[in-house]
Amino acid sequence: MYGFERVSSSYDGGMKGDIEEGTLYPGIGFGENQLRWGFIRKVYGIISAQILLTTLVAGVTVLYAPLNEALKGSSGILLFFVFLPFLLLWPLHAYQQRHPLNFIFLGLFTASLSFPVAVSCANTDGGIVLEALILTSAVVSALTGYTFWAAKKGKDFNFLGPILFTSLVILIVTGFIQMFFPLGSASTAVLSAISAIIFSGYIVYDTDNLIKRFTYDEYIWASVTLYLDILNLFLTILRMLKQAEN
Repeated sequence: MYGFERVSSSYDGGMKGDIEEGTLYPGIGFGENQLRWGFIRKVYGIISAQILLTTLVAGVTVLYAPLNEALKGSSGILLFFVFLPFLLLWPLHAYQQRHPLNFIFLGLFTASLSFPVAVSCANTDGGIVLEALILTSAVVSALTGYTFWAAKKGKDFNFLGPILFTSLVILIVTGFIQMFFPLGSASTAVLSAISAIIFSGYIVYDTDNLIKRFTYDEYIWASVTLYLDILNLFLTILRMLKQAEN
């Protein structure tokens, strides 16, 4: 009898350990944990498709000279693709739960963002672009892994929201000021470093929201926020590497 109790206790403890091994954060139920993992996999699948689309558009733009020259030679077309994503944010948010409109607007949003990224890559040495891709992948992987580990340990990053938003507004205003009153190379380098820190913070903050706060119907909006975090971090690292090269 005592031996049976020991075997039973060992089995229960092992099963509990197996369940808790993939627990996202303390206090979440087993069923909720499984549903949340499914939601997370869905969001990262969409983000992977967005990154693949951006890579394809950038590759075609860089390799197909007429398209590249048309984008670089016409500031009006380039400005159109710069502002189009902002216009698409409203229908994307309004129809995020309406299939297939949500994926149609998501595809348009991703494609429109891909063209300015493609122009940035076309105007940069290929080695620098590859280095920026590797660094961005390393930073995103490290920050994502840390956030999942920290959430499992009971840490919460919701407090970063107001700090990051305020920092982003200051960064945008500074960018507009710089258009009319250009800063020196040292100030620009510092500004780029601050930008990288802000977008790294957003990756942690939005990943934490993905784990705990986004509802299951918000998979499109969760994908958009993390995709923008990754894209902005890549462009910031690319700009820093170009400045260092120059």
